[in-house]
Order: sequence, then C-alpha cells, then structure tokens
Amino acid sequence: MTLRVNDLSDPVEDLASRLNWLRAGVLGANDGIVSVAAVVVGVAGVTTATGPILVAGLAAVLGGAISMALGEYVSVSSQTDSQRALGVDEEEVVSPWHAALASAVAFLAGSVLPMLAILLPPPSSRVPVTFAAVLVALAITGAVGAWIGRADPVRAALRVVMGGALALAATFAVGSWLGASGMLA
Repeated sequence: MTLRVNDLSDPVEDLASRLNWLRAGVLGANDGIVSVAAVVVGVAGVTTATGPILVAGLAAVLGGAISMALGEYVSVSSQTDSQRALGVDEEEVVSPWHAALASAVAFLAGSVLPMLAILLPPPSSRVPVTFAAVLVALAITGAVGAWIGRADPVRAALRVVMGGALALAATFAVGSWLGASGMLA
C-alpha cells in the first residue's frame, strides 16, 4: 500500500497536508488583509474622500490577488518540476493551478474586510475602525494558522498583529505626511 499525502493516518503526512493548506489559505487571506488595509489606510491619511480610497483599494485587491496567484503558481510549479524529476508519484504532486486559484481566492477573501472597514464608517472614524477590524482579523488568522500547524496560537497571533500594526501605522504616517506637506495638491 502506498501512503499518500491525503492519508490522514500518518501524523507526519497529516502535518504536511495541513501546512500546504495553511500556506495557500490562511496566509493568502492574511496577505489580503494586511496589503489592502495598508494601501487604503495610507490613502486615508491623505484624504477622506471616498473615491480615491475606493480606487486605490480596488487596485490593491486586483493587483494583490494576481500577484499572489502568480507567485504561488511559479513556486508550486518549481516544486512540481523537482518532484517529477525525483520520481514522486504523480497523484502526490500538487497542482500549480489549484495552488494559484486557492491563493487568489484567499487573498480576495481577506481583502473584503479592510475594504468594508474603510468604506462603511463615516470619514472621521474610517481609520480607527479599519485599524481595529484588521488587528482583530489578524489575531484570528494568526491563531488559526498556528492551530492548523499545531503551534502556539498566542505567539503566532501576536506576531501577525504586531506586523500588521506596524504596516498600518507606517502607511498611515506616510499618507498623513504627504497630505500635510502639500506635495499632492
């Protein structure tokens, strides 16, 4: 009997399967959350007008999803080429197309939250609402990712929240500085 990655009776193979899903799913959603939130918060530092925030956000969503899909496709294609050259059973080789689609869908799913958080509240509370929603979502994705990988969820959640907070603070500060400097007038 040949053991396959989807055979959950082996804990090592089960972990490998979980980690592959983690990379394409949870981390794709995490990237969608952070990337899109950083862009829209940066633009919100310059202006409270909905139009520019919406356009920048949609560009970040589309560009990010395509970038994630292409990156995943190239990465998994390289892995697949190596597996085939080493004679790995064809049924155990991951599909680059499936990985690309999963990554793009996960990014798109993650990007919904920051778009809603920046566009739905009144202009005066957009940035604080977005910061709060994004940091809570990042804590959840960090904890879920750790749980899937059987790691410490608190440590992972803190790491993701700290990184996300840094990205949001940096882009908002740059946007605010550019808006106040008059360079964009």
